[in-house]
Amino acid sequence: MRARRPAVRTLFVLPAGLALLVGMDAGLGLLDAWPPVDAALLGEVHGVLMVFGFVGTLVALERAVALGRPVGYLAPALLGLAALLVVPEATRAVGAVLLTAGSLALCLVYVPLWRRTRDDAVLVSALGAVCALGGALLWRGGADTSQALPWLAGFVILTIGGERLELARLAMPPTAGRDLVLLSSGLANGIVAATLWPTVGTPLLGAALLALAAWLARHDVARRTVRSSGLPRFAAACMLAGQAWLVVAGAVWLLAGPTVGGATYDAVVHAVFLGFTISMIMAHASSILPAVTRVPLPYRAAMYGPWALLQLSLVLRLWGGDALGSEQARRIGGAGNAIALLLFLVVAVGSAVRGVPARPARTSRARVTVASS
Repeated sequence: MRARRPAVRTLFVLPAGLALLVGMDAGLGLLDAWPPVDAALLGEVHGVLMVFGFVGTLVALERAVALGRPVGYLAPALLGLAALLVVPEATRAVGAVLLTAGSLALCLVYVPLWRRTRDDAVLVSALGAVCALGGALLWRGGADTSQALPWLAGFVILTIGGERLELARLAMPPTAGRDLVLLSSGLANGIVAATLWPTVGTPLLGAALLALAAWLARHDVARRTVRSSGLPRFAAACMLAGQAWLVVAGAVWLLAGPTVGGATYDAVVHAVFLGFTISMIMAHASSILPAVTRVPLPYRAAMYGPWALLQLSLVLRLWGGDALGSEQARRIGGAGNAIALLLFLVVAVGSAVRGVPARPARTSRARVTVASS
């Protein structure tokens, strides 16, 4: 089947893709893990590019499509432009302003979405957008990325948590929305506490994250669909892996306390933003990206390759590198993370170009009459 022509709004994906590529290069540079372009200054914007430029632009675009009004596209436009401007040092201050404006625009998108449905899933995701705005304000005000880490983590965790409630509501108990709102409020309070009183607040944040991860593991439909086949099984495997990485991040925060650098910081950052976030993006890519771009993204078994490489390279990086202190394991694991992301992009684009596999034609059995001689 011939691939459909992408919607014009697909252009908003381009700065997100560029932010991903530059952000990966910056991450490899920080690890001294053979970056394609060795630019030392890129390390300062690695986290901003990955969280706001890549994930934030995609989330804002998906929310704009859900809103269905032209004004909704202001958020992905601002975040995408900000991602381009924070890379050169000369325009970084302007990029920081646009980053804050884009985060604020994303928060405002949730106002009409909430008025339309009064849905708990929208409320949880809106709380995630508020976390994004808090992180952007901290970074613009001169805070280090490590200080903004709880806010950035809250953004992706609560946004994806709201998405899971919205997509899997029928398989959850009637009180699921109320419970998730309460757990999300607890996580938001933990973020504030970790910012104001890191020594006491960070373990509280870790406990709140573990409670949220336990809720997802208990109520998400992935526990059942992982026994099926095809896309449902692949998506379930991605979601279960993502939930496991949330447990890792929560445990580190609970046991190690404030993470401002070193092995514990690296473990939390990449458990949340690679293990959880990218696994969830892989899980939802075949359903959400077509809704945004109008181009089908059929599931193919080859998607398991990048997913497996991501999980294995993360284990190597966090266990061999962060836990055991092997710098070589950290570098190889980081390189494996980048290769996994690139491979998934290649597989996804290739699957979209090839289109939906043709269904085998149904053939009717012809009755053959054998004449006797």
